[in-house]
Amino acid sequence: MALNYTLLVLGWMLVALSLALLLRPRWLKKQPQWVVASLPAYCGIVSLHASTFTTLPSWTLVFYGIATAIVIAIAVLSPKGEPDGRNTGNLYLGLGALAGGLVGMMAGARFMMLGVLLGCLFGELAFGRTPHGQWLKFPSVDFIHYFCARGLQAVVATSMIGIAVEGFLP
Repeated sequence: MALNYTLLVLGWMLVALSLALLLRPRWLKKQPQWVVASLPAYCGIVSLHASTFTTLPSWTLVFYGIATAIVIAIAVLSPKGEPDGRNTGNLYLGLGALAGGLVGMMAGARFMMLGVLLGCLFGELAFGRTPHGQWLKFPSVDFIHYFCARGLQAVVATSMIGIAVEGFLP
């Protein structure tokens, strides 16, 4: 019984770390590039599943494990930061994805992923309107590349955070 509670606390700590990495991806100057928000989120949902307080289908764990591996590969192969050397776009993408996920959860569990995707897209559109995001025009190749590189990380991590939260809702 103590192991279940330990895994529960560990899982929620990893989900909280994932949320922090989603909003502020680079805490340390020498942080490895493969440390992305989806890695602790995946470890968190696996820990929550192992704690037996929430149960997930095995295909969900496999799907998000593959998605996490793809996100890590994209993060390693992508250049660091944005053209001006900042990471301010991650805040817009992360907050947009979280807001979309919450709206999707209110509509129903099946709409959460769509809400996360649309929220991330609107967050990137909002970032493109800021002075630091002027290089990111909407109908351009840069917009699509940035969404695929940075937006996918936010979508996968936020979806796993939403799954962790939904597992404890009645």
